[in-house]
Amino acid sequence: QVQLVESGGGSVQTGDSLRLSCVTSGVIFSNYAMAWFRQAPGNEREFVAGVSWSALSTRYADSVKGRFTISRDNAKNTVSLQMNNLKPEDTAVYYCAAENRVMWPRIRDIDMAYWGKGTLVTVSS
Repeated sequence: QVQLVESGGGSVQTGDSLRLSCVTSGVIFSNYAMAWFRQAPGNEREFVAGVSWSALSTRYADSVKGRFTISRDNAKNTVSLQMNNLKPEDTAVYYCAAENRVMWPRIRDIDMAYWGKGTLVTVSS
């Protein structure tokens, strides 16, 4: 059974930091590129950041470049998202997702093989 379990969400103030983590089980972690998506109330789900299976390559949405950093630890089957200088517009449910590594660097939600259930991040001004 494949599981992606996110943690680390919470309520913070503008300018604060949070670190999200996603632990994966039931798959060979290094076979997958990993990504974070988010969905704010009333909005469509959007790509946030992605990392290749080897961690040598990353991609970011323009809205988070310079503020968010994605990383992965293949030994621990974990992908993380360090979020700094958070803004109210970052408020959303954040989802961890896995994509077959051959798809990299293309990342589209329709291509993701597995999803977590999400963790809520709320940023107040």
